[in-house]
Amino acid sequence: MELPKYHETFIPILTVLSDGSIIHYNELRKRVKDQFYSDLPMELLNLKTKAGDPLILNRIGWAKAFLKQAEMIHHPERALVQITDKGRKILKQGHFTLKELVSDPDFLANRKASAEGKSEAVIEENASPQDRIDSGFRDIEGQLKSDLLEKLKSTDPYDFEVIVNRLLYAMGYGEFKVTAKSGDGGVDGIIDQDKLGLEKIYMQAKRYTKGDVGGRDMTHFIGAVSRDGINKGIFVTTSSFSESAKDIADRSQVKVKLIDGDRLVSLMVEYNIGVQIKTHYEIKQLDEDFFEDE
Repeated sequence: MELPKYHETFIPILTVLSDGSIIHYNELRKRVKDQFYSDLPMELLNLKTKAGDPLILNRIGWAKAFLKQAEMIHHPERALVQITDKGRKILKQGHFTLKELVSDPDFLANRKASAEGKSEAVIEENASPQDRIDSGFRDIEGQLKSDLLEKLKSTDPYDFEVIVNRLLYAMGYGEFKVTAKSGDGGVDGIIDQDKLGLEKIYMQAKRYTKGDVGGRDMTHFIGAVSRDGINKGIFVTTSSFSESAKDIADRSQVKVKLIDGDRLVSLMVEYNIGVQIKTHYEIKQLDEDFFEDE
């Protein structure tokens, strides 16, 4: 299952407006979601755009905008939406596709008048403008994470521990003490859980270029943690954890947080460790509340 594409919500929007009532834009989006898509899994309904808006509502919003350009709905007052006679005819027809949208005379005329470029771009992407923005961000971020993981795998093991330390500090943990390189019992560092140092967490950082962290490594680490009376540990790797290692961690009385390579680079990107912001983009939208307060 997946969320509907924005153009797949054309008919649902017109259906909600079919009685001719005038409703607020936000209420329209909510009704379309509740009436037509409430049976979708919550993990889909909770998806967000890169800006943090609910993705399903964002797509319905874009569909509303395109229907307005096709003059199937209009705004009788600010932020309020109502179906037009043309919209009723389309609803009675029972279908309105993306291909029909980009060949609609009113849509083409309004697109040209607002200098939004060729309408063909809409059908080529089969996605709303917000979808295309988010897709581009995902592609860029995906390549960044891949490059970052490769860089970590080629980093000196000690430097890798320092990088993990900087990440954990950025995440709100306290001071980090590197353990001795010999006889450390599988522990690379001791972290203050909080910045006052009231509780300790043991950390192990494995910079693997291939292969998983196995059950033996996990047993070794948990044993070192429990021997010192510590009940929390963080195991970080550039690789992944075998099922055996995960099972041992799950069954252990020591609480062990596992951070594999994918999770590690995601956290580094989130907390700006080893990466830098290259460009800022501003995307502005109409502030409906501003006009309602006038």
